[in-house]
Amino acid sequence: MSAAATTARAVTSSTIATGKSKDRDVKSLVFLGALWFSLFFGVMVLIALIVDTVIDGSGRFDSSLFTHYTQSFAADKADELAAAGRDPKDLSVEYTGFRAGILGSVVLMMTTALLAIPLGVAAATYLEEFADNNTWYNRVIEVNLQNLAAVPAVIYGMLAAAIMSFLSVERTWAIGGAVALALLILPVVIITTREALRSVPEEIRQGSLALGATVWQTTWRQTLPSAIPGISTGTILGLSRAIGEAAPLVMVGFAAANWDPEFPFVFSSIEAFPLEIFQAASSPLAVVREAASAGIIVLLAMILGMNALAIIIRNKFQRSW
Repeated sequence: MSAAATTARAVTSSTIATGKSKDRDVKSLVFLGALWFSLFFGVMVLIALIVDTVIDGSGRFDSSLFTHYTQSFAADKADELAAAGRDPKDLSVEYTGFRAGILGSVVLMMTTALLAIPLGVAAATYLEEFADNNTWYNRVIEVNLQNLAAVPAVIYGMLAAAIMSFLSVERTWAIGGAVALALLILPVVIITTREALRSVPEEIRQGSLALGATVWQTTWRQTLPSAIPGISTGTILGLSRAIGEAAPLVMVGFAAANWDPEFPFVFSSIEAFPLEIFQAASSPLAVVREAASAGIIVLLAMILGMNALAIIIRNKFQRSW
């Protein structure tokens, strides 16, 4: 190899590795500056919003935020609450809390997971391991899966409302909201599960088949266990999206329910945390809006915690094939 070729290869490798070039023109520099400005502006706006919300809600980070219910506005309900064994402080705006919403969201997430995860994993396993991609209907499914992931959340709420009405099911029950949220995250679960299955080396499948296992045995005993970290990460990320959604629940018809979920939980009228925050933020009373700011931070912490859990699972159990 000539000296010129060696020098050219070294320069090319250095430029590719570092992403830098000494011959940038003005347009490239302007474009790079615009990218950095967009990144800086977006991050600073997000930080400003979070800081402002923390400041507004800092006075309400106390136990009553988690143990009390949303204030009622109507003092004539005092006798009704007393008969139900409720704390009279529940009528005081200074003690506004989100107990009902937090418990309701926990029930919603558990029910959503029971509906979406088995169906999503089963659908992804079929499409990735058993389906014939040359058939027209499987190609249609492939295209629509990508489109469904981008459908606005409110559309899934309308679909769930139609399903509940057709089945003559009370839409304020937990099962109604869970159906809406399950439809919302189902494309995400399917797509992430398929990616996790694709990450399993083909040699594992071939080795299992060579030892006499059937395709089903290979999938059940080799492929799926190897893909569990990726599947878990995707499902947790999907649930973290669902827990912060309010639009599908509004379309289903969720209303204020200032009480704890009753057994059986899926057939109990419940409240959702994001909806309670929305209602409190719309209040004309400053102390209630302050509680809404504190609730926003709690909800944000829950979402970030679920995302962190997904990252921990991915990093702890991922395999280097």
